Amino acid sequence: MLDRVTSKASWNQVAFGDVVRKVNDKVDPWDSGLERYIAGEHMDTDDLRIRRWGLIGDDYLGPAFHMRFRPGHVLYGSRRTYLRKVALADFEGITANTTFVLETKDPARLMPELLPFLMQTETFHSYSIKHSKGSVNPYINFSDLEAFEFPLPPIQEQARLVEALAAYRATEEILDIAALRLSATRESYVSRILEQYGDGKETATVESLLVDGPNNGRSPAPSDSDKGFKTVSISAVRAGIFDPEGCIKFVHMTAIEAKQFTVKSGDIFAVRGNGNRDICGRVGISRQTYPDLVYPDLLIRMRFNPEKILANFVVAQWNHATVHGRLISRAKSSNGIWKVNGQDIRAHTLVVPPLEVQREAVKFLHTLDTQARSIKDRFKNLRLMKSELFKALAGEAK
Repeated sequence: MLDRVTSKASWNQVAFGDVVRKVNDKVDPWDSGLERYIAGEHMDTDDLRIRRWGLIGDDYLGPAFHMRFRPGHVLYGSRRTYLRKVALADFEGITANTTFVLETKDPARLMPELLPFLMQTETFHSYSIKHSKGSVNPYINFSDLEAFEFPLPPIQEQARLVEALAAYRATEEILDIAALRLSATRESYVSRILEQYGDGKETATVESLLVDGPNNGRSPAPSDSDKGFKTVSISAVRAGIFDPEGCIKFVHMTAIEAKQFTVKSGDIFAVRGNGNRDICGRVGISRQTYPDLVYPDLLIRMRFNPEKILANFVVAQWNHATVHGRLISRAKSSNGIWKVNGQDIRAHTLVVPPLEVQREAVKFLHTLDTQARSIKDRFKNLRLMKSELFKALAGEAK
């Protein structure tokens, strides 16, 4: 389908204000009979769907909340436009005058279904950011947006683009739901194990389960060379995995100095400190050995006794909300940074069911993880498709 919407020969250059208008439907929220309102925090970056809202009467609404929107209207956050907040309304409600309520002037010239996708293109966002005013809380006026120019395809090609973009959005929603269900299944499964074995003798302190650690890492001086030993930032710990990709830098370190800080397969790393309390104390496991990689001071390494507890089972329960919550209750805050130390980790308790139970749990969770990776790969391909569609919409496709 994409190859049928890339010709620009019959596209006309138009200004945004020629085909889009700002809806100024002012109402009193208390007398409107409406139930929901949308504030800036209810809209997510690069997500057209409105997933959250407030209820009129439950919260304080400032005087700016008097703009009515209806299903099909496009909402655009005019403050801090770099946040790229564009949402498509699927219900009627109230929003503030700093959120533009937009619609097409003539559906026969610009299809309403195409407008939200047009406003998600890089060309639109770049223009809006460039023409925003102010430094602390930058904003854009609608009169500034009216001057934005873009190539408008004929209505037949718009229809084909809308069809492709709608298919993309439907697939994205399906993958979102599948990912959420997998996550919920994992959480529920681990919760059942914690409930079944958490009250009896099958609990132990981390200290009693370790064969090495907990040990803080080392953060040597950075090197301009692209040879020698490497280290990572704490972002290497994500989604229960220690993954150096994308966060490696070279450091000055000798082989003797590095020896006790290199990473081996099965090592588990906890985030020692972070400004985000939820990230502090999270763990990730290394799936391979990195003989030329040293872990940094902001990570704490642990090596568990496999005759007592499986490393993968440690990670599965450690990052569970209940278990992580117990650890983070020990965290201390200093200058906005939350920290846990070796003493906190040694005293932390884990559930230790029989090894056959652990092996069965790890096997089941591995199956879920395999499905999750498959969904992640499909998301990646979907984003590539979206990029090509947006290039076509902007008239940039080859």
